Amino acid sequence: MTDTRPLILVTGATGYIGGRLVPRLLEAGWRVRCLARDPARLEGRPWHGAVEIMAGDVLDAASLAPAMRGVHAAYYLVHSMGGGAGFHERDLMGARQFAEAARDGGVARIIYLGGLAAEQRDLSHHLRSRLQTGDALRSAGVPVTEFRAGVIVGSGSVSFELIRYLTERLPAMICPRWVFTRTQPIGVREVLAYLTAALSQPDSTGRTIEIGGADVLTYGEMMQGYAAARGLTRWIIPVPVLTPRLSSYWVNIVTPIPAAIARPLIDGLRNESVVRDPVAAELFPQIQPVPYREAVARALARLRASEIETTWSDALSTSAGARPPVVLATHEGMIIERRERVVEAEAGAVFAVFTGLGGRRGWLFMNWAWVIRGFLDRAIGGVGLRRGRRDPDALRAGDALDFWRVEAVEPGVLLRLRAEMKVPGEAWLQFKVVPEGDGTVRLSQTAFFAPKGLVGWLYWYALYPVHALIFSGLVDRIARRSREGPAGA
Repeated sequence: MTDTRPLILVTGATGYIGGRLVPRLLEAGWRVRCLARDPARLEGRPWHGAVEIMAGDVLDAASLAPAMRGVHAAYYLVHSMGGGAGFHERDLMGARQFAEAARDGGVARIIYLGGLAAEQRDLSHHLRSRLQTGDALRSAGVPVTEFRAGVIVGSGSVSFELIRYLTERLPAMICPRWVFTRTQPIGVREVLAYLTAALSQPDSTGRTIEIGGADVLTYGEMMQGYAAARGLTRWIIPVPVLTPRLSSYWVNIVTPIPAAIARPLIDGLRNESVVRDPVAAELFPQIQPVPYREAVARALARLRASEIETTWSDALSTSAGARPPVVLATHEGMIIERRERVVEAEAGAVFAVFTGLGGRRGWLFMNWAWVIRGFLDRAIGGVGLRRGRRDPDALRAGDALDFWRVEAVEPGVLLRLRAEMKVPGEAWLQFKVVPEGDGTVRLSQTAFFAPKGLVGWLYWYALYPVHALIFSGLVDRIARRSREGPAGA
């Protein structure tokens, strides 16, 4: 039976907003087609099988015509800032080609997410590019709904990550005058709600809609608000001169954000991004933007999410390409270290080994180091290793396991442990086994660490050589014990 529901095209589905928008469109009952330069980067997404995926690039005009066939509305959620110099010209060329392809394909409307700024003489290059991209999308005559947003508060938003990393890692921050620039930060949930609701609000067609949260704050107040939510004390020291170039180099050193992205972003911080037109409230009265503190609390909740596998591990599976034996990445405030081994054994045998760790059986590799860590933890008031385990072989969610707590168990597949020893942050250790289909299984061992403040980051990197040795040896021993079978247990 032919599916007659309107088809929606989403560009930028591998990105921050696009990747979160797609499942919301599916939940709302739309058919979705994703356009991606590298479709393989979408393979780890839970919604992968529910959408149509086409290879294409807005900078390659020939690839756009097939993607537009049968499309009712198209989202333009791409930009070239990460590509370094010349991003402005690439943005305009891509937008014009996309608009022309949409017109030729009979697309009814384009929905675009741009930057919140008013036209002015000293507008930053980045913000001017975002406004001109909207004009380029309108150039072919297809009606455009242009949403303009400032700082988007959510784990993964580059502007929010800038605030997160600077505040987490620097007890005292020397900031230029942009620390006093006003902005109107908006939660990512509200941004996604606006983008989704636009499809069902015909009066939004052809409109420019400014969206913002409930608070108007300076960037300094945003940093202090983040620090308060994390229980940190931070000092901000403003200085009269600190160019975007120098600031971007500093950001490149103390955060994972590269200078090529940081420089245009920081340059844009000198311009106010405050909502001046109340049309969003008139068109979408059902969407109530939340205060900044609430949006921050929601973003930080991801650091404590019980669904840590889908929340954080997908970042590795969708961006790492071929799987190396060790992957170390920093993603949205979380440090992720994954080690994988292909094991010639049954999944059940591997599962039995890693769920049998701890207690009297110990930790298979350098168990003496685990004992010392438990002793030190006990000495500073932690739980230590005395708790052991409830059963020598079986585990269930909620069990104590030495200085860990069992957070999740999926029989035959997964074990996730949450650290209860004293550490400057929050930590998890996860084991997962997946059949490869050729008589082997893939064993994944992943350590997650959400550091709290500068002390947390120093703790992780100071102990990384020891952790790397222990965790490499542990995954190797689990693989070996699994191959040996019951006789070697």
